[in-house]
Amino acid sequence: QVQLVESGGASVQPGGSLRLSCVVSGNTQMRYCMAWFRQAPGKEREGVAFLYTDSGNTALSDSAKGRFTISLDNAKNTLYLQMTSLRPEDTGMYYCAAVRAGFDHCATYDYTTWGQGTQVTVS
Repeated sequence: QVQLVESGGASVQPGGSLRLSCVVSGNTQMRYCMAWFRQAPGKEREGVAFLYTDSGNTALSDSAKGRFTISLDNAKNTLYLQMTSLRPEDTGMYYCAAVRAGFDHCATYDYTTWGQGTQVTVS
């Protein structure tokens, strides 16, 4: 399995940009789906960006399309979420997550490993 540690959360103004990082340690040689989820106060957790480590294929939620980019730097074992044109509704705790995966329907998995979260506030 892997361990995940997020960083990069901050308070930014609407329209601003932010890059979140998730350092991945442990058994990184397996095929994983990796993702960024967020949870706003009083709302359910939602997946915003997904990446399949075997192919590099990515997927974004409708709210993230055109504004967010998910990427993986294998040399640094770090997953990123680049966020631009941030909106107040992007506010929430952002979590990095991973699950061992045999195929790249990453939005369909139940994720088994989670980081501690990093707070993003847009106001």
